[in-house]
Amino acid sequence: MTLKDDSKLLRNHIPGFNLTFLICLVKIDHGKCGARIVAIFSLSVFLSLLLQHIKAFYNATWYRRYGQGLTQGPLTLMYSLTVSIFALGGFVGSFPVGILVTQYGRNGTLIRSNFLVLLAGMLMGFSRYLGSPEMVILGRFIIGIHSGICLSVVPMYLGEIAPKNHRGFLGLVPSIFICLGVFSAQVLGLPELLGEDAYWPLFLSVVVVPAFLQLLLLNWFPESPRYLLIEKNNVHGAAQGNLFLGQHNVQDTIAEIEEEKRSLVSVKAVSVWQLLSDHSVRFQVLSVVVINMGMQLSGIDAIWFYTNAIFENAGIPDPDIPYTTVGTGAIEVVAGLIGVSVGSKGNYMHFTLTNPNHWMSFLQSSVSWMHYISVAFVIGIIAGFCIGPAGVPFLMTAELFKQSHRPSAYIVGGSLNWLSNFTVGFVFPFLQMSAGAFSYLVFCGICFLVALYVYFMIPETKNKTFMEISHFFASSHPTFFSNVPDSFKMVKLNGYGALENSSLEFSGSVSNLP
Repeated sequence: MTLKDDSKLLRNHIPGFNLTFLICLVKIDHGKCGARIVAIFSLSVFLSLLLQHIKAFYNATWYRRYGQGLTQGPLTLMYSLTVSIFALGGFVGSFPVGILVTQYGRNGTLIRSNFLVLLAGMLMGFSRYLGSPEMVILGRFIIGIHSGICLSVVPMYLGEIAPKNHRGFLGLVPSIFICLGVFSAQVLGLPELLGEDAYWPLFLSVVVVPAFLQLLLLNWFPESPRYLLIEKNNVHGAAQGNLFLGQHNVQDTIAEIEEEKRSLVSVKAVSVWQLLSDHSVRFQVLSVVVINMGMQLSGIDAIWFYTNAIFENAGIPDPDIPYTTVGTGAIEVVAGLIGVSVGSKGNYMHFTLTNPNHWMSFLQSSVSWMHYISVAFVIGIIAGFCIGPAGVPFLMTAELFKQSHRPSAYIVGGSLNWLSNFTVGFVFPFLQMSAGAFSYLVFCGICFLVALYVYFMIPETKNKTFMEISHFFASSHPTFFSNVPDSFKMVKLNGYGALENSSLEFSGSVSNLP
């Protein structure tokens, strides 16, 4: 059977909504398990909802073992370890990504990673029954490893299966499901549901439900066609995968992938060290470093950590704070919808990474009525983060590199993302003690610098193929970009690159296979 015969057969039997359903399936799981926007789940949900319950469990267990309770210092240390070890697990999980996606494929790696969630859920779910705080800590570490893997694999998978004209839109859609995952966790954490002391182990083990759903359903979805054709030389599988995902014009898609494959005929998958040593992708690597570190150093972790304290200072009664937090989660979902809508119509790469509301945070300690304004600004910061920075860095990593460099690029970006997450969680309490509310000005400055870099140094990649983007970066080191619908433009940095003219344009066309 020829490729055209396959196209006719599959076009009649496979609906075009499969790509959308696949995204929903992948992201519902990782929104609830805490992948991608890990600080939001680990700091806000875990800390604010389970703080007193977990501490009481640790103290009671210690008393049963040793005949005396924990003092404040050791108790805080144990709980801090429980929180921070999630980020440490994510940092560890980001390193084997290159090996896993090469060995098992993108979809295969996602399927296998769900076994980690099942293991972690069982450990945390039975921790109180067995009287073992160590099981909670170990479960958090394992779920962190899973999140570290998925932080890189999910955007890589979605970036490779999406058509180029919808890559930006589909790359931002997952942020909606991340927000839905956080929102569902906030709802489940209400006192009327799983927020009581008797149910916190069940609350922690709820993550096994979406993981089990993925194990059942992801096996029915195709591997990345780009992975199959370039790395496995499976033309038939790549064609079937594209048709399954609703891309009926298979010849054009295969032609684009074949062009990239020919450019990689003498290039094997590069290691992290080779990636860092390759001068041809130095600018892309720098961009990935800036946007991933800037995402976590934007201060969103610190904002989430002190959300309840800000609400309390604003005069909101303690019993009403959980419901206020749920309302904040609902605003996140709306902000995510706005971000996807705006990103699908405009330049999604230039969503600003600044949170202009940071500077208002330090005023609440000196102006009495600023406590109420702070609540609005906290909501504004969170909404602004969900509209832009929440999804763009991972999408950008997929677009800036070719197939041979992409796994290692995700290792670099993912590890720095997790390391920055851990750094903020560890350093911010000390910064808060020394500088008070003025500590938020540090994040404001970082946001401003990252926004300048993104605006002036990173081009718009909307509707561009991976090869066009790669050729563009390989031509020169740009210093300023002006985005137009069908071309890239740049000004050459004096002394660098081999470009004689001051601009380079790509038509965006890809030749078809004969």
